[in-house]
Amino acid sequence: MTTLENRPNTALLVVDVQNCVVAQAHERDAVVANVSSLVEKARREQVPVVWVQHHDKGEDGIVRGSEGWRIVPELVPEESEPLVEKTYGDSFEDTTLESVLSVLGVGRLFVAGAQTDACIRSTLHGAFTRGYDTVLVSDAHTTEDLTKWGAPAPDQVIAHTNLYWSYQNAPGRTAGTVKTKEIDFTA
Repeated sequence: MTTLENRPNTALLVVDVQNCVVAQAHERDAVVANVSSLVEKARREQVPVVWVQHHDKGEDGIVRGSEGWRIVPELVPEESEPLVEKTYGDSFEDTTLESVLSVLGVGRLFVAGAQTDACIRSTLHGAFTRGYDTVLVSDAHTTEDLTKWGAPAPDQVIAHTNLYWSYQNAPGRTAGTVKTKEIDFTA
């Protein structure tokens, strides 16, 4: 039901599951295991897996090529799987993501990765406003503890994001959440 013409396909979008991004993440190992499960299922079902990898030269210094920049060792992108580099929160902003998805005929995205309160939220909204059906995998995204800067605890950030994304709607598009074990890439 995407508003994008001639885009019947689905893809799994894995956002910023990088060493430095998830090093201190809430329930890191469980989330990475869920992402790994999603990647394996997508590959088995011949659903494209698209990887997004952040880099910048800012205060956090996620420098391209550094150990912190690398995707976690539990996840290994295949050579044939697109990898999109980004420097902004929204994975579509000033990247090749839209053209990659267009070539693949993708109009529906399942989104997983990090960080919930930054790049995941930005990417969800970016996809949805661009016309994609956008599903958040509710147990396959995470964030670090930012309470010292006034943010809610990570489990609350995750729960709130799952709650509000469950009720997103817009003309001609669908949104929502689903747990890893309930994913149906063909529905």
